[in-house]
Amino acid sequence: MNLRSRWGMILAGGHGTKIRSLTRRIAGDARPKQFCRLLGEKTLLEQTRRRAMCLLSPERTFIVVVRRHEAFYAPLLGDVPSERVVVQPDNRGTAPAVLYGLLRLRAVAHEASVAVFPSDHYISDDEAFMAHVESAFELVHARPDRLVLLGVMPDAAAVGSEPGKRITDLAWPDAYQVSRFWEKPTPTLAQTLLTKGCLWNSFVMVGDLAALLALIKEAVPDLVDSFGPVLSRLTTPWEDARVRQLYSRLRPTDFSRQVLAVLPASLSVLALRGVAWSGLAPVS
Repeated sequence: MNLRSRWGMILAGGHGTKIRSLTRRIAGDARPKQFCRLLGEKTLLEQTRRRAMCLLSPERTFIVVVRRHEAFYAPLLGDVPSERVVVQPDNRGTAPAVLYGLLRLRAVAHEASVAVFPSDHYISDDEAFMAHVESAFELVHARPDRLVLLGVMPDAAAVGSEPGKRITDLAWPDAYQVSRFWEKPTPTLAQTLLTKGCLWNSFVMVGDLAALLALIKEAVPDLVDSFGPVLSRLTTPWEDARVRQLYSRLRPTDFSRQVLAVLPASLSVLALRGVAWSGLAPVS
């Protein structure tokens, strides 16, 4: 596979309200957790960037943020070219963030595979984790029609994807088709799914750029259509004004619930083994 076709996208636009009380105690202000030094001397965003660089060039990595967080992200992204920072006027959910980032990528690379990373997770071993991401890139190269999710072996009843048949025509023993995607199941249902071998959705995913855009178009066509007036303005001085107009009337859309969960037949899951992972959500 041509390594130059591999790109990364880091999502750093969440408001981090679920553990706001903890981050406020640590940082002394209302910054979202991705801009907080929760684990070690680096912020979670800095750790995510470092992890991605185990495999991906910084010049080929987009970072999606929200304008209102500029005071928090600007000091951390001083070395990032401005054209690689995708600034949303506001947070409208993960689907617009992913879509906007992909459209910016398409403006500079029509043929590419892209890995999407949340910026607010704990990973125990960066190199081992990115080795799984590299396997996902290779799987996508073999099957560009599949979106590959990294699925975490659960140690509690909170699952996302239900593996179906193993993909027997490929050389990945831990790669499965997804038979169903469960977004935030009830505790009782989650316990049942846990016994069936379901996996957590890490929200780390790798896909062919064109296939990813087609998947989003099939699931939420209105969202994709709403970005139409922005396309001709991407990478121009008029992009920001046009995107502000769009986001002022854009409805929140969740990528897991409104894209992944409705199109499981397009998904594959690659089991993450030998790496501890946490979404750093509050314990209930």
